[in-house]
Amino acid sequence: MKKSILTILVLVIALVSSSTINAQNFSKLDKSPMDAAAYPDNYRVSDKLVKVIYSRPQLKGRSLDKLASQGKVWRTGANEAAEITFYKDVNFGGKEVKAGTYTLFTIPGKKEWTIILSTAKNVWGSYFYNEKEDVARVKVPTAKSSNPIEVFSIVFDGENNEAKMHLGWGNTIISVPVKG
Repeated sequence: MKKSILTILVLVIALVSSSTINAQNFSKLDKSPMDAAAYPDNYRVSDKLVKVIYSRPQLKGRSLDKLASQGKVWRTGANEAAEITFYKDVNFGGKEVKAGTYTLFTIPGKKEWTIILSTAKNVWGSYFYNEKEDVARVKVPTAKSSNPIEVFSIVFDGENNEAKMHLGWGNTIISVPVKG
């Protein structure tokens, strides 16, 4: 009898523990999911030149200017400001930049965008942007996309130690050269 009660008690405890483990509250997919872009983009290559971690907002019928206002510092994506890591010293759009991780801000414009590398870390949005933390500012011309880009995207292309980082959203594309 005692063995039966003990066995039932052990089973009840195991069931309660099991249901507690299964009842964890995991987050649903974020409306602007986090993504990464790197050069080279082959994930088997460990000798990367650059990697960007950013969140991907969607237009959803809104204008690009409403989400990334012209003339104002933007976090370059959604949620936390984008982070860019250079694995070796680079020339970023004509500016010499030391290897390391930086926050990537942008200032959208009609004919050109300003790309900013900042020493700020763990930044939500661009609310606390401080120009004194800038490492480099690069102005790049805008180009028109032949097809609208619904979801903000960053991609790299290039050869050897020379790449271009392309940012695209709406009908706008900007490109910044990165040389190792």
